[in-house]
Amino acid sequence: MYEKLVFEFPQENNEAVADGDDPGFVVKPQAYFRGASQIPGSQFNVGFQIFVKPFFLDRVPHRHKHDEYLIFLGGTFPNVFDFDADIEFTLGEVGVDAETFVINKPTIIRVPAGLHHCPLNFKRIGKPVFFQAALMEPMFGGIYDTPDGEKEMWYNGPMQCKYDPAKKCDTCGKCLTEDWKT
Repeated sequence: MYEKLVFEFPQENNEAVADGDDPGFVVKPQAYFRGASQIPGSQFNVGFQIFVKPFFLDRVPHRHKHDEYLIFLGGTFPNVFDFDADIEFTLGEVGVDAETFVINKPTIIRVPAGLHHCPLNFKRIGKPVFFQAALMEPMFGGIYDTPDGEKEMWYNGPMQCKYDPAKKCDTCGKCLTEDWKT
């Protein structure tokens, strides 16, 4: 009866990087809970990554319809407080009210719904960093200011479409309409 509520993580080797960037910035495999496309009805998605090299992760400021939480811990287990890195993260709208923070110790950041944020730049990694971005939405995405106005874009990782095993997820959103009770 409740089998749709139990999910086994698949391994992912997500290497989405800008042209010319080193895909070796993060330990592989990684784990991602891709929200409602994996557990129907979920209003939460999260990634679990261990960064081992500097990497400019998110260059483009954006915002979300719901809160996001960014967690930065040491990635040398079991002591997650063994932290040696410098990470820059911007909250607020660039050119208006933006503030850039340097993260150099274990930190959690709440990004309220609608707040512009990013860039996010892992500038120096002395020891591995465990990073978790948890968004209270059924699929990862953001609202971006483009020359043509606001545009909402989604990303669901390099996973297979749950309706067509022959294709990769194209974030059509069909799976987001499912309900775990059905």
